[in-house]
Amino acid sequence: MHSFLTRGNALLGFTLWVMAAVTAAAFLSTVFLDYTTNVELKTSDIKIRPVVDYTTEDETVDLATLQFSISADFSKLFNWNVKQLFVYLVAEYQSKNNAINQVVLWDRIVERSERVVMNEKNLKTKYYFLDDGKNLIGHKNVTFVLRYNVIPNSGYLRLSQAQGQIEVPFPTEYSAKSR
Repeated sequence: MHSFLTRGNALLGFTLWVMAAVTAAAFLSTVFLDYTTNVELKTSDIKIRPVVDYTTEDETVDLATLQFSISADFSKLFNWNVKQLFVYLVAEYQSKNNAINQVVLWDRIVERSERVVMNEKNLKTKYYFLDDGKNLIGHKNVTFVLRYNVIPNSGYLRLSQAQGQIEVPFPTEYSAKSR
């Protein structure tokens, strides 16, 4: 009555329909959950030194180095639809030229199988904290924020921000060159 290919096509079509329904149910079951968490950030050993910007002649810009500590519990963010988190630390500040400057200083991928409670002490920045001018020296409030992308098995990529940002005043003098 029906050929082997007709039956195979019907089976494949039904299987794909069921998989699409399960994927939609996975997304709908977790779309309205709260993905915020608290974090404790601390900074220390902030140093600023002038470095030469080779894109212009004899122009120096500010380069900041610092250490920071992160204490956060991401366990409540993981549910059956979350595959991993992309966590990153951002420094935000205002300058004369820009209403907001955002610099990513550090990042990490946190997977479900790894430890989801982060208690890191005295981390160094992974990326340069380089300003496009001399705006870091003596800045009154550089805000450090921990942000993360929730990467699901199905659904959209959610951008969230941890509660517990800190504002830090930067030094008013350049540090001595270490090299």
